[in-house]
Amino acid sequence: MLLGKPGGKWLFSRLVCWKAPYFSSIAPRIETLEPGRCVATFRHRRAVTNHIGTVHAIALCNLAELTGGLACDASIPASMRWIPKGMSVAYLKKAVGTMRAIATPALAPREAETGYDLPFDVVVENTAGEAVFRATIAMWITPRD
Repeated sequence: MLLGKPGGKWLFSRLVCWKAPYFSSIAPRIETLEPGRCVATFRHRRAVTNHIGTVHAIALCNLAELTGGLACDASIPASMRWIPKGMSVAYLKKAVGTMRAIATPALAPREAETGYDLPFDVVVENTAGEAVFRATIAMWITPRD
């Protein structure tokens, strides 16, 4: 996979943003992607800053949706597909500096003949390792046609 090669994290991150262009607004860097876990970061820069000088809430939501979606894609069986159905969020403290999101499934993904909900938990931390944001993303998992 690209993530283990020189320049691979940058290239893989760019390819993800090419496939889903809206995520390029936060300029993410995917650090880890494996079944059951995705880790991604982005730098605090002007484009993601709000009027009080902290990382904008929607930038944090974008990072959560990106990592949750990638973790879901890497975790569910190939016979299944997913779509986000909803997201609940909690802003825990002011977000300043590089943000690091870790997404994991709340339940074990499974193959099924009908659709089911599969929540993914996302924690976003600052450079000190303090949680600044939490989200639960409700993924709707269905068999591929």
